[in-house]
Amino acid sequence: NDQHATKRKLDKSVQDHLYFDSYADVSIHEEMIADSVRTDAYRLGIARNGAAIRGKAVLDVGAGTGVLSVFCAQAGARKVYAVEASSIAEQAAQIVRLNAVADRVEVIRGRLEDVELPEPVDVIVSEWMGYALLHESMLNSVLVARDRWLRPGGLMLPSRAELFVAPVSDLVLEERLRFWGSVKERYGVDMSCMTDFARRCIMNRDIAVSAVAVEDVLSHPARFAELDLHAVTEQELQNVRGTFRCDCFGSASVSALCVWFAVSFPGGGGGGGGDKPLVLSTSPFKAETHWKQAVLYLDEPVEVEQDTRVEGEIRMFPSEESARHLCIHVECAVGGLRQQSKTFSIPDGYPDVQ
Repeated sequence: NDQHATKRKLDKSVQDHLYFDSYADVSIHEEMIADSVRTDAYRLGIARNGAAIRGKAVLDVGAGTGVLSVFCAQAGARKVYAVEASSIAEQAAQIVRLNAVADRVEVIRGRLEDVELPEPVDVIVSEWMGYALLHESMLNSVLVARDRWLRPGGLMLPSRAELFVAPVSDLVLEERLRFWGSVKERYGVDMSCMTDFARRCIMNRDIAVSAVAVEDVLSHPARFAELDLHAVTEQELQNVRGTFRCDCFGSASVSALCVWFAVSFPGGGGGGGGDKPLVLSTSPFKAETHWKQAVLYLDEPVEVEQDTRVEGEIRMFPSEESARHLCIHVECAVGGLRQQSKTFSIPDGYPDVQ
């Protein structure tokens, strides 16, 4: 049994190594910084909370290129501890020097879990979100940081996360399924029996990460879960769940459920509209981000009309193979019929993202 535990430990360190290694490459950082919805939300979210940051100690968990740490220094932080496990930390240190904040921003290369800080901090900032919020997410590390280093009454940026779902139609999918029926007309060979096979191949158990067009969303979004980052525990992340109920806009074919998230930064007080939280949303109704949306295909498309109800339960939990990998279990009924039950995961080899 000890041997088994050691193997699990080894596996975990290999997983960690692969994960942190993927952040050493330039393209992932280019994609994140170029995502102006993401980067501007953090820039404004940090600036808005200047009163809580000025003269205080800040911890940036998974600092990457250090952009958030520089934002915090620009907002008047006395000291920023920028913790980064991958070799991008070397570039972060250069960026910090280039921006003349090296006296206040200290880049620490290492896993958050292994790092010692000389003092508790007043603010924790982190861009920890993965696909569908929790895939390859650093949230566990952020919670360890919170429990270990954040002063009582300290601030988490962002402070809240919400998960949403809506039924969607996929016209490209429908075209691909119709294709096999058209082969006979084109080439004189009937291949219509391929339609079922094609449907099983495409409408599989993979979480598809893609940008959903707003016209393909068939109802108002339903919020099915919310995380208060000041209070949520690692234990609760083992099972994030909630129910949803959506009423369809009109006649269409529901081929999938689409899941996305939003995180919010407190308003920071000071009146003048500054009290309203600042929201970074990955909704298909908003400008596209590098997270896009997570698409979960039903087993087969279901026709709906105005006010057809799509309802069910969604449960998100880490895969048994890798704690960083997300599984999503869906129980869903369309128009009160045909309960569908399906567990999805992101296919291996999919590029990690934060």
